[in-house]
Amino acid sequence: MAKKKPVKTNAIRMVEQKKIAYTEHEYAWDEAHISASSVAAQLPGSESRIFKTLVAVGNNTGPIVAVIPGSTELDLKKLAKVSGNKKVEMLHLKDLEKTTGYIRGGCSPIGMKKLFPTFIEEQAKEYDQIIISAGKRGLQMELAPEAIAELTNATFVDIKI
Repeated sequence: MAKKKPVKTNAIRMVEQKKIAYTEHEYAWDEAHISASSVAAQLPGSESRIFKTLVAVGNNTGPIVAVIPGSTELDLKKLAKVSGNKKVEMLHLKDLEKTTGYIRGGCSPIGMKKLFPTFIEEQAKEYDQIIISAGKRGLQMELAPEAIAELTNATFVDIKI
């Protein structure tokens, strides 16, 4: 029986290219269950370390990436302030893949089509490792928040409600 070849997403390729230590976590998913809480339910003991990637658009900067704990909400006013925008709104879902190269439920801050201004909720620094999307539904990666910041030129800031 042929062995199944592991999938290499842009995010995984970038992490491996920089020789950054990470752990992959696969999980079952379906259209109705792709939220961070659904992922957390399948990776017991990791709930507080699962972070979601959200993409917004600023009136000055264009696309902006926010990485926040899965159980929290993004504060658009805080994001606008730290990103140098007067106004920020969420990127329309229909534009997500065209803008980032990723789809909803599989959007990683690492390996997007372009390097957008990226902001990681400062709470991430409380953990040695956090869990983010590895670039496709059903696959997460666990790595140091500082490694994510290095790969994305991110800044740690307070951006959650």
